[in-house]
Amino acid sequence: MGIIQEPKRYVGRDLETIFFRPMISGESATDLGIRTIYNMPMPTTIQLWSPQSDVLRSYSAGWTGGDSAVRKQKTIEMTKVKAEVGFSASDYFNQVYELITNSAAVSLDDLTGSELEKAETEMFRAAIAESLRTQMWLGDTDAQSYNLFDGFIKLLSKYSCKFVDFSDNGWDRGAVAEVFSSMWENADARLRALKKDGQLAFFVTSEIYDAYEAYLDQFGNDTAYSDVINGRRELTYRGIAVVDMNITQAPGFDEQLKYTCFLTDRRNLALAVNTNDDPSAEVRMWYNPDEMENRQRATFLAGCEILDEDLVVVAKFE
Repeated sequence: MGIIQEPKRYVGRDLETIFFRPMISGESATDLGIRTIYNMPMPTTIQLWSPQSDVLRSYSAGWTGGDSAVRKQKTIEMTKVKAEVGFSASDYFNQVYELITNSAAVSLDDLTGSELEKAETEMFRAAIAESLRTQMWLGDTDAQSYNLFDGFIKLLSKYSCKFVDFSDNGWDRGAVAEVFSSMWENADARLRALKKDGQLAFFVTSEIYDAYEAYLDQFGNDTAYSDVINGRRELTYRGIAVVDMNITQAPGFDEQLKYTCFLTDRRNLALAVNTNDDPSAEVRMWYNPDEMENRQRATFLAGCEILDEDLVVVAKFE
């Protein structure tokens, strides 16, 4: 067998449970490092609540609850998008077969249709997830590429976020820590108060991430030596995660974004995907005998939004 010809189509409940929900929930969503929302009724309106800190009152008859909790509410503008991938029949079979053979639980003497279907789905799902991840950071409706919807970096320039100015004279080992320190000191009091929740993060490009790691390597102690030898699972600054957006390697990346760095709460960045409110939403995989090509297509709604621009601090380099 050298080709896969059985067509597959996911719609409705199967589209959600088999294809999309495993991609943007659980560990997969955690890997994105932001807030993910799937199939919330449209228009997709989300809230960021401020905790009530003064709720105690002297005991007396009647209601003395005071003001309601404060919330920031925004509607995510959803865009209809599609993903399409085509492979030569032999290349497609080899990729799917490799995914199957990598599983220890698979009997190669009895490959069933369900195992092939699972491998095909996993391959296409991974491609869509990576495209969504890149689009949510680099999306710009005015650009030549990644122009499906505005991503977080473009939204930063559109909103009145808190900008901290720095001179762009190169990223030496000490400069990156100074930038993080200044951003933290200039953060809104509400953002600083959210630190205890453990959801704050510096979102940075790879150049800044590497510079900060080099800064940590220079300390002459056993911990730093161990980190140099074994590597680090993640970087933090004063207990705040430093997250590499991994966007500089994207095709067509704008070099002007090379030094992008901002601080916010992960829950303040929301990516929404919807397959319920689009009648044409589907995932389809089929073999085209005329072109001897296996094709995959997905159509759905997607968009992203920054809920509260006051809870963002952006490093601006001049």
